[in-house]
Amino acid sequence: MPASARFESQPRLPWRLALGVPRGVNLFSVTEAISVSKPNDLVQGTLDLLLLKILALEPLHGWAISQRLKQVSSDVLQVSDGSLYPALHKLEQEGWITAEWKTSELGRRAKFYSLTRLGRKQLEKEAANWQRLSGAISAVVQLKEV
Repeated sequence: MPASARFESQPRLPWRLALGVPRGVNLFSVTEAISVSKPNDLVQGTLDLLLLKILALEPLHGWAISQRLKQVSSDVLQVSDGSLYPALHKLEQEGWITAEWKTSELGRRAKFYSLTRLGRKQLEKEAANWQRLSGAISAVVQLKEV
């Protein structure tokens, strides 16, 4: 059997699963104003970090979290409802955030999410890990070519 046939016969993971990219998180190319269909350059846990940081600023409901993320990232980071709400649920189950039904600025009932003390500690850990990882990636990307 040729090597190429053996390679193709092995099960292939979807790129999102292989790279740990959360489903529904969309990034845009930094060199072009188009949505990228390849890996979104997010590593596993990045969505948790982003949500914890957004909620560290103030309690928000789901749609406002999504809009804030989009706003502060200059429209580069966008998260779909299909990824946002499961991630919020997971953070709530971990005890990192709490949820409370309140009236939104539009007068509608909405679930507002707040960071807990445990969530603040987790945010510090996640942010430190991100700094370490992004620093390592930057060191590789900035290597001088010969």
